[in-house]
Amino acid sequence: MNCWKSVNLDKQYGMKWIQFISFLIGLMAFIILYVPLSMIHDGNHLHESGIILFIIAIILLPTLHSFMHILPLIVLNKRIKLICQRKKMMPIFTFYTDAHVSKYSSILSSLMPTLCLTIPGIIASISVPSFYVYLLLATSIQIGLSVIDFLYIRHLIKAPKNAFIENGDEGFDILLKAN
Repeated sequence: MNCWKSVNLDKQYGMKWIQFISFLIGLMAFIILYVPLSMIHDGNHLHESGIILFIIAIILLPTLHSFMHILPLIVLNKRIKLICQRKKMMPIFTFYTDAHVSKYSSILSSLMPTLCLTIPGIIASISVPSFYVYLLLATSIQIGLSVIDFLYIRHLIKAPKNAFIENGDEGFDILLKAN
């Protein structure tokens, strides 16, 4: 295998910059989604009993987000080494694959939190008028968490069709088979 490109988002953008952009995109997502949903749910009052579920959801969201990246690889029977780290009392899942993962499997793995958490969160905030603000806040935080996933996807889309992805400690490598 030959390395086509090494991607380290921390070196390329800086983690502080990525966190700032993630915060701004999450805030913009809330503002953009709140206005039409508040007009749709105009006559409904917010139930304050939802605050406990909201706090639990916010605590579990980073863990659930990181696990959603692993789920497609488990379904595709890819051998992975799962590492569970505690960061600020929350478990965060990190994974390493034994073999290289195809470009499309990596894109699917990066998109899975958006498909399984963001889209259902928007649908739930439309469907459940009593708790739509809490659901919308959690969904906006999830959108902010997904910014780094879309930065990865941006690099993966530019890779050749037959590329393989290898996760490293400082980012990932896009590999091509040697001729």
